[in-house]
Amino acid sequence: MSSSTAATTRQDRFEHGMEILDRVDGEGGRRVVDALAGISPELGHQIVAWAFGEIYDRPALGPRDRQLVTLGALTALGGCEPQLEVHVNAALNVGLTPEEIVEALLHSAVYCGMPRALNATFAAKKVFAERGLLPVQAR
Repeated sequence: MSSSTAATTRQDRFEHGMEILDRVDGEGGRRVVDALAGISPELGHQIVAWAFGEIYDRPALGPRDRQLVTLGALTALGGCEPQLEVHVNAALNVGLTPEEIVEALLHSAVYCGMPRALNATFAAKKVFAERGLLPVQAR
């Protein structure tokens, strides 16, 4: 494969990833990639081309399911509140309701512990406040 073909393929993967990133994360995703430009543009490229262009776009799970998995994983990891904010926005963008997000975070308390579920819930609360979605109706 020539270097021009590899560059085109790399660029194609990036462009495809940007389409998916824009559809799912919107402006929040672009801000993350832009913030990496001055320190690690390659990490930004990999987030777009690999995570979104290749993994996120696989057909076996839909965007709603992928966001539920992502919210659970970030909650379990702990210390990922900035990423949780981006993905709570993404979850709303792909059709999850605030009630479904809150329920997923409540469910995570069983497996991740109360402190991590609390931190994730407060990250969601911040996003909901920014989007005018508070209060969330309890079921």
